[in-house]
Amino acid sequence: MKTAIVTGGNGFIGSNLVNFLLNKKFFVLNIDKSKYSKTSYLIENFNKKNYKFFKLDINNNKIFEILKKYKPNVIFNLAAETHVDRSIEKPIDFIHSNINGTFNILEQLRKYKKLYSKNIRLVHISTDEVYGDLKKNERSTEQDAYKPSSPYSASKAGSDHLIKSYVRTYGLDAVISNCCNNYGPGQFPEKLIPTLIFNILNNKPLPIYGKGKNSREWIYVEDHCSGLFSIYLKGKTGESYNIGTNNNITNLNLTKLLLSIVKKNKFNIGKKVKIKFVKDRPGHDLRYALNSKKIRKKLNWKPKINFNSGLKKTFIWYSNNKKFFSNFSKSKFFKRIGLKV
Repeated sequence: MKTAIVTGGNGFIGSNLVNFLLNKKFFVLNIDKSKYSKTSYLIENFNKKNYKFFKLDINNNKIFEILKKYKPNVIFNLAAETHVDRSIEKPIDFIHSNINGTFNILEQLRKYKKLYSKNIRLVHISTDEVYGDLKKNERSTEQDAYKPSSPYSASKAGSDHLIKSYVRTYGLDAVISNCCNNYGPGQFPEKLIPTLIFNILNNKPLPIYGKGKNSREWIYVEDHCSGLFSIYLKGKTGESYNIGTNNNITNLNLTKLLLSIVKKNKFNIGKKVKIKFVKDRPGHDLRYALNSKKIRKKLNWKPKINFNSGLKKTFIWYSNNKKFFSNFSKSKFFKRIGLKV
């Protein structure tokens, strides 16, 4: 049985990846400091026989003891601060987790290689935001220069550069994924789609930045997990791979699409559920879009779930699991993205 470490395994993508790996018959070690995002509905259902949790910050050197004891085949590094709004308010948290934390993992892997003369593969999960703002018909390729706009994307860009420097300088076995926006059941409610769904379910206005023209590419979280697994199995050391769907939609059109899905499912929409344009955040990039030809051609990967069906599946899950929001209804996280509703 192969062993995988997932850092940030209590988060939305991380917990889905843990579940994916367990279904692939891996023994999974989840390293997470159990901060605010420990909300995944999947965690309670993990197969405890092949799963072990470590409450640990990735900046902690105890990670080396875990490496020595379990000798994992791979580390998937998802431990990160990810919300752009919060990075604007408190960037130091993003430097600590995304840059310093990645540096510590690399140092422990370097130490492990020196002791055992053997590499552990590192799959480092990054973002499309490192490429920066794009014009209407542009799509970022893995060869494009990084142009981060926020403290969040800058911290991820910094960690990506660290990864590649350790591959070249120390001969570590690492690959990088740059993925578009994720969505799906059980996502933390500071993100756009679960925030919109929460407000629909609770008869509240739907806050949209600016005029809603910001365009994003979306991927169902299970498709992201399968892409990461393909990169682990077949990705070339030192290379980056974009994981995307090649389909973009503006925030305004996404909101309208979600409302149409809700109506088709005969859910009663309250009178207060209306689109509300709010003040834009500083440095808000207009468009992100990925060119994913590399992973499709070289690794033979492609997404399986289209956006309409994935969005419908996501809404139905939240409408059937309203208790998921109960821990957050009075939380500051619902006051994100310009919310005063």
